[in-house]
Amino acid sequence: MSNWSQSLIKLASYEVEVLQKRLAEVVDRRMAAQQRLARLFAEGEAETAHAASDPDTGLSLSAYLDGLRLRKAAIQAEIEVILAEEAGARDALAEAFEAQKKYEQVAESARLLEVKAQGRRETAALDELGLRKAR
Repeated sequence: MSNWSQSLIKLASYEVEVLQKRLAEVVDRRMAAQQRLARLFAEGEAETAHAASDPDTGLSLSAYLDGLRLRKAAIQAEIEVILAEEAGARDALAEAFEAQKKYEQVAESARLLEVKAQGRRETAALDELGLRKAR
């Protein structure tokens, strides 16, 4: 394989690696946000259960639930943004994989052409040798 094709393949592999790391970071952020949202749901259920058993906290429950609803909405909006970023990262990674495969295919085609050319040269040399012996 030629030097230029190896360089292109290495660069494409590096780009794929970088994009995989970026996608992993985005997925980790999304998972963390989803866990925070799940925790908020659990806190809301626990607070509602506590308010049902204690009449004094029942008065402040509506204010707490309003605040909880706002925090849930903020985290849900954050998750939506992260999902869009994740989709973009997945698309970029897919494009990088395609580019890498194209470079690998070009390099393989060049290698096969070189093998064929070498075979033709060897055949021509053997034919020449056979013709010389026949004379």
